[in-house]
Amino acid sequence: MIRVLVVDDHPVVRSGLSGMLSVTDDIEVVGEAGDGAEALALVESTKPDVVLMDLRMPRMDGVAATGAIVSGYAATRVLVLTTYDTDTEILRAVEAGAAGYLLKDTPHAELLNGIRAAARGETVLAPPVAARLMSRLRTPAAPAAAQPSPRELEVLAAVARGLSNAEIGRELFIGEATVKTHLQRLFAKLDVDDRTRAVTVAIERGLLPSPGR
Repeated sequence: MIRVLVVDDHPVVRSGLSGMLSVTDDIEVVGEAGDGAEALALVESTKPDVVLMDLRMPRMDGVAATGAIVSGYAATRVLVLTTYDTDTEILRAVEAGAAGYLLKDTPHAELLNGIRAAARGETVLAPPVAARLMSRLRTPAAPAAAQPSPRELEVLAAVARGLSNAEIGRELFIGEATVKTHLQRLFAKLDVDDRTRAVTVAIERGLLPSPGR
């Protein structure tokens, strides 16, 4: 028998799932919980094989409860069952250690097979969820924001002191055109369009010391 704990903050959903699972020959419902904190207490006392976990609940949500169960009860698998299929929700649940992610419109037979698969240690993903994860994997990571070079920061520090392009060029022994080139590159890297904003953003990011320091 596969021992299942049903976790959902809606009593009607809990009773409906429990009633459906209870008439299945190889599944036994060992408890119901209305939030993550209650689920943790019941996992400790009932030692289920699979926890059917909703995500958005009061007191402790499903992601926090999943992480606590996975870290504290290695023999218990958490199968998320929710209405939410956003990238954020899916990634949070998977990163917390959920063994699977199904949606509440999953057909009866597929839900039962998902519980059985989770109990066997397999990963269970609803097709829309699997598609979203694959799309995330195929999307290249955004490149890290370009950082100003030491020379560019020297130019910006001089700007912060109120020097003109000509004065900066004389101080750093570079041409005024080179100063302008450095500033143009700085504006692009800091996503600004003027000298004052460049200095302000650089100070906010810790690239330049605050005035008076």
